[in-house]
Amino acid sequence: MKKLGYGMVVVLAACIGALAWSFAPATLPVTAPDMPLQLIHPQPPADMRVGVFMAGRMESQGAFAYRGGPFETIEFGMDVVVVEHPKGILMFDSGFGRNVIKHTETIPWLMRQMSKITPEIPVVDQLSSASLAPERIAGVILTHAHWDHVSGLDDLRGVPVWITQTERDFIRDGGDKTTLARSLGELNYRIYDFEGGPYWGFPASHDVFGDGSVVLVPAGGHTPGSIIAFIHSADGASYALIGDLAWQHEGVDLPAERPWLSRVLVDEDAQGVRDALIKLHLLKMAKPDLVIVPAHDRRVMSTLPPATRSNPLAAPG
Repeated sequence: MKKLGYGMVVVLAACIGALAWSFAPATLPVTAPDMPLQLIHPQPPADMRVGVFMAGRMESQGAFAYRGGPFETIEFGMDVVVVEHPKGILMFDSGFGRNVIKHTETIPWLMRQMSKITPEIPVVDQLSSASLAPERIAGVILTHAHWDHVSGLDDLRGVPVWITQTERDFIRDGGDKTTLARSLGELNYRIYDFEGGPYWGFPASHDVFGDGSVVLVPAGGHTPGSIIAFIHSADGASYALIGDLAWQHEGVDLPAERPWLSRVLVDEDAQGVRDALIKLHLLKMAKPDLVIVPAHDRRVMSTLPPATRSNPLAAPG
């Protein structure tokens, strides 16, 4: 019995050590592949604008965000990027909705214990204050379908929700990770394909407006149908909205993946996430002016202009 007890202690100590090691600083190996970076020259209209609604926040330990992150509380934003284009107004993800506290009941207990959730003004109310009626939204494009990206859809019934078939299937079959999305019922889903060719190192693309201003690419890993949205605005700025491939910009800058515990809780394909982080790291090296925007890094989101309303655009056709 003593030997058995000693063995259990050794195993437990080894497990604790392995868990602690997974939080230690470590960067992903970067080797430069043959990555064509030719860009179909975007021609965004002069009155296209990009802005952000800040629609909630969570406080959690930075150590959960990337290997080597600080063991101190940092702010994770729940924000929505808005693109105002003459052909339509797009929102990327939906932030926290009015019923977010109830929505948190759909996520696993451990995840609730790891963070403190603070609602802010829901996007549907910010739309009203910005003189943007929900019916004028051409689509909410989901970077992926986890609860904190779909909560605001509860307030936007009838607005088209753009999603890939792969992610639509994940909503149906994703278990606890897509409980909230399923509970919202049959939303106004619009399925789109990646009919375009390779784009900045990613295998396929979808040009939303046909002018290169908003281009979506598949980047599965965090969820099977995760996407990245490249946005090129009229003022010359370029953004890559990467959803939750990284929670904070250090995940791309270093690059560094999440520690083991975070990966187990949220990622479907850890290798897929690693591959995407390395591609984004190389892309940032090649194009330093590209702003990489993790969905929850409020430091980066705060550099975008607010999505306030000054010049009404044409209603989506």
